[in-house]
Amino acid sequence: MRLDTFQTLGILACVVAGTMLTRFLPFLLFPENKKTPKLVAYLSTTIPAAMMGLLVVYCLKGVSVTSWPHGLPEVIAIAVTAGLHLWRKNVLLSIGVGTVLYMVLVQLVFV
Repeated sequence: MRLDTFQTLGILACVVAGTMLTRFLPFLLFPENKKTPKLVAYLSTTIPAAMMGLLVVYCLKGVSVTSWPHGLPEVIAIAVTAGLHLWRKNVLLSIGVGTVLYMVLVQLVFV
């Protein structure tokens, strides 16, 4: 299926409008001179941890502990990521090293 110029521009306009809306809406709803609602303040402190938990559960949902390698690459990579983050307090470093370690484990070690 090939889109004509009008359809392509329409899709582009929708994407730009959606992006602009998500970028500017918070500034319109919560200006600096206005107090942030308690619910928004609460959500801003709880959602990051909830999202990380959700991502961990999603990533581990397919791991089988009953067959080889019994989830060892995942456990090792999670332990290194958590330990490195607790030690260095650098998200980019801990996630990057954990990801590279996991890839090495599943591609080279636990084949």
